[in-house]
Amino acid sequence: MQETYYQREIETMAPDALRALQSEKLRRQVRHVWENVPYYRDKMKEAGVSPEDITGIEDLYKLPFLSKADLRDTYPYGMLAVPLSECVRIQSTSGTTGKRVIAYYTQHDVDLWEDCCARALVAAGATKEDVVQVCYGYGLFTGGAGLHGGSHKVGSLTLPMSSGNTERQITFMMDLKSTVLCCTPSYAAYIGESLAERGYKPEDNCLKAGIFGAEPWTEEMRRGIENSLGIKAYDIYGLTETFECKEQKGMHINEDHFLAEIIDPDTGEVLPDGQKGELVFTSLDKEAFPLLRYRTRDICVLDRTPCHCGRTHVRMAKPMGRSDDMLIIRGVNVFPSQIETVLLNEGYAPNYRIEVDRVNNSDTFDVFVELLPEQFTDTVSGVTAMERKLTDALRLMLGISPKVHLVPPKSIERSEGKAKRVIDKRNLHD
Repeated sequence: MQETYYQREIETMAPDALRALQSEKLRRQVRHVWENVPYYRDKMKEAGVSPEDITGIEDLYKLPFLSKADLRDTYPYGMLAVPLSECVRIQSTSGTTGKRVIAYYTQHDVDLWEDCCARALVAAGATKEDVVQVCYGYGLFTGGAGLHGGSHKVGSLTLPMSSGNTERQITFMMDLKSTVLCCTPSYAAYIGESLAERGYKPEDNCLKAGIFGAEPWTEEMRRGIENSLGIKAYDIYGLTETFECKEQKGMHINEDHFLAEIIDPDTGEVLPDGQKGELVFTSLDKEAFPLLRYRTRDICVLDRTPCHCGRTHVRMAKPMGRSDDMLIIRGVNVFPSQIETVLLNEGYAPNYRIEVDRVNNSDTFDVFVELLPEQFTDTVSGVTAMERKLTDALRLMLGISPKVHLVPPKSIERSEGKAKRVIDKRNLHD
């Protein structure tokens, strides 16, 4: 029988033993940060807390939060907790407001990261007999490097394709009989679309599973990808922190390495399991870049009910949006994922663009939606009727009416990395 765990003893650890391990690691990590990261030590002093006040995970709430703004303010070395000579790699996020955010890794940190990615691959059914095609971007982005290393740990044949060049992706996929696909969900959908255009049916490829993340996607989009590629699609949140098992009832958090909390995004109050709020992570093992109580801005729910897969680590629901990506339009909270859900329920592909602007002190709200080839019509009355029906469906979901524009097939630019869905022209932060 195929082993369904990469590290069985840890992944199925008894809850009491897991909490004891977390408390021990938290005490050690807080001391490490206090002694080596002056920026966070000053934040702790300001909050009136010292390492002696943290005796276990029940004291986690006493520690101050970190945000992406803190990481930008301390660029490039302000959060580094070891000598630079002990670091073997950096990774970086894209800088949307100027400075990039850099994360540093010791070899221990890289090994931990790759182990977590290996857990995700094994949970999706990967073994040393598989061919893992990694189409996440390589370079500074974490996606490619993480699943590349995880695939090596599992012993799978790894195709380090990186993103883009879809023609080459398909050639290697078919010729080398790839069995596991790793990329963003929007690119997976595009690959499925491209295969169909070339006359391939889902059963023509050898894929059995896909690990898709790095951007929001809906259950409806999951079903569409599964149907177009003939696979089981698995969600992954941050490549290191979480992964989805075959039960697919939330993503397991690697709790031996990360503590998760749900807080009220406005007050910072810790909420009970089962309540919706902002996800906060604390890294328990990272040496070079050990973030304590990092606010992800993702809105979700934690679930500690037993999982039939046998893993005891808590599960998080798919993020329901981001507190910082949420659009407030005419006083109403709007998440792009809500719009995507409606589109897929109404039979449209998830190829869309949201444009928000402010004209004469009033918000404008436009949604551009690409028609499928079989939906396309060049009659004005036909398009108008479809736009009206979709507008009604969006109003029911959102509480406000966007102006819907149905556009011809292939007219919205495809993404080979993270899809850019929202253009907000209001300059609300100027």
